[in-house]
Amino acid sequence: MTSKASALPDIDVEEFRKVVRSRRSIRRFKPDPIPRDVLSECLELATLAPNSSNLQPWEFFVVESADLKAKLATACLGQNAAKTAPVLIAIVARPDTWRKHARQALDEWPEASLPPIVDKYYRTVAPIHYNQGPLGVFGLTKKAAGMALGMLRPIPRGPSSTSDMKVWATKSTALAAQNLMLALRAHGYDSCPMEGFDECRVKSLLKIHRKGLVTMVLAAGKRADNGVYNRQYRFDHDQLVHYL
Repeated sequence: MTSKASALPDIDVEEFRKVVRSRRSIRRFKPDPIPRDVLSECLELATLAPNSSNLQPWEFFVVESADLKAKLATACLGQNAAKTAPVLIAIVARPDTWRKHARQALDEWPEASLPPIVDKYYRTVAPIHYNQGPLGVFGLTKKAAGMALGMLRPIPRGPSSTSDMKVWATKSTALAAQNLMLALRAHGYDSCPMEGFDECRVKSLLKIHRKGLVTMVLAAGKRADNGVYNRQYRFDHDQLVHYL
């Protein structure tokens, strides 16, 4: 018998193809708001993205108020996407929440019993794997040990510094951002992920934690008729895809 956890819905690949191929970075939006229930579902789907150890190192700051949105658009260097979108979402990576979320993963385990291997992972393995120690000393120790042991067998080589932790959190957060963009497109809305912004001003405006990393500011809404600036193109498939 198929369990609820393993049961899969029928997937229409053609509809998925439409979502992916019609997603574009939209530079101008109509003023039509995104209904709150639609936006909420899209954000929920964003949080279903795969992420390292299910530690969910992300936060989403949804800006809808006209005054704050105007200030945030200025911090986004006055880009047309930021100025015209009815919603702006700052997508933030949090490399510092892993310890709190490891405890939360245990507290909110969804099954009746907690497998010993899961309990051991979050109580013992994760604190060793992600902890860098004061001034990064523990991370340096792990790196040295990894280099030595790695000569004998395959082992994880990181994260072993605060910089590695920033990359770690950003990778998972970027996956969540992609889920969000595809979810919006599936609902008939569009988006523009913006990297051009003054991070200090964005963090100050939205009161983002000092250790948070603004991965992108996402403009979202209905695309305007002049919202797409040029035809989409990508480099040759064979240049970038390698079958070994």
